[in-house]
Amino acid sequence: MARLQFLRDNAPWLTAGALLTFGSSFGQTYFISIYSGVFREEFDLSHTAWGSVYAIGTLASAVAVLMLGGLADRYRTRLFATIIMLMFAGVCLVTSRINAAWALPFVIFGLRFCGQGMMSHIAMVSVGRWFAAARGRAVSIAALGFSAGEALLPLGFVALMGVVGWRASWMVAAAVLMVMIVVLRMLLRNERHPKGEAEIFGSVGMDGRQWSRGDALRHWLFWVTLPGFLAQPVFGTAFFFQQVHLTEIKGWPLAGFVSLFPIYTASSVASLLVGGWLVDRFGAGRVLPFYLLPLAAGFCVVAAAPSLTVAAFGLLLIGLMQGTSAATVGAYWPEYYGTRHLGAIRAVVSAFLVFASALGPAITGYLIDFGVDYRKQLVGMAAYCVVMSFVLGLAMAATRRTATVTV
Repeated sequence: MARLQFLRDNAPWLTAGALLTFGSSFGQTYFISIYSGVFREEFDLSHTAWGSVYAIGTLASAVAVLMLGGLADRYRTRLFATIIMLMFAGVCLVTSRINAAWALPFVIFGLRFCGQGMMSHIAMVSVGRWFAAARGRAVSIAALGFSAGEALLPLGFVALMGVVGWRASWMVAAAVLMVMIVVLRMLLRNERHPKGEAEIFGSVGMDGRQWSRGDALRHWLFWVTLPGFLAQPVFGTAFFFQQVHLTEIKGWPLAGFVSLFPIYTASSVASLLVGGWLVDRFGAGRVLPFYLLPLAAGFCVVAAAPSLTVAAFGLLLIGLMQGTSAATVGAYWPEYYGTRHLGAIRAVVSAFLVFASALGPAITGYLIDFGVDYRKQLVGMAAYCVVMSFVLGLAMAATRRTATVTV
């Protein structure tokens, strides 16, 4: 009953967060990657060239997020998100009209900046600031938009492309974003400040402090944990970006592989809800060392999978990581660094994550073109995740000994 009451009392803000994360899908790799074959054929690009184009656009978007992400601390979500979503819809329309390879990096920049970069950033900053005691649950519910986007949009737009063509499908994406703007503005007519804005600003981090961006960057914890946080965007992005190549070397139909995404999504949703409860119960720091382990196991399963049936189990494991990651990492930053400068701190983090997501496709594409079996690459990614889980465990244990974190 308490959970239902929580949902009823906070429905507008939870829905707004989920809407933002869902809308970010049009700029996420799992969506853009369904156009990989189209773009490579349309503009005669090799795996390396396409991966490089994607990396250039994504890296540029990381710089833009770093410069502009702090605006989330200064402007209300209703206004800031509206501006970003209008830009996003415009980029989708431009994508539908692109006819030259030189323009592709600019299009990728716009999609990645507005979608993966800013809409995800605004959603997590807003929910992290709106909620304190139930932050884990709130973040996990808002992150359901990611899962819904992963489940519905790739499969739906693959089918849509078969009917109206790839260019018209981007026009549909623009129309969806315009409708979402209207809904978001209705939901956020009154932004959430439970029990007064002073209490929100009083949601402190380690040692009972409000950490500024400079404070966070000068502290050892930020840099020790960052490589672990980068595993998911680097390897997760590479995995979905190379799904066409994976199906080719495995001899699987692309539509059949994409049809497994609902399994991945169901797993992600379940782990989101469980992860949110675990974070509220034990704190993000105690859950953090374990969230990469399902990703490692999932990569190994997919690498060895002889059939789509076995691959489905691998996607289920990857989904476990995705859901737990969204709940845990989303709650980690306000829990350890406070909420007053959350937008500025997360802007740096988001820039690193976007930058990291550019590396995965570029590196894997380069290795594929030079004959490194993609299945062996997946095993290497799994090994990195295991090592980083150990590092995160040591970092969280050291932090509990040297700093006070209120959960």
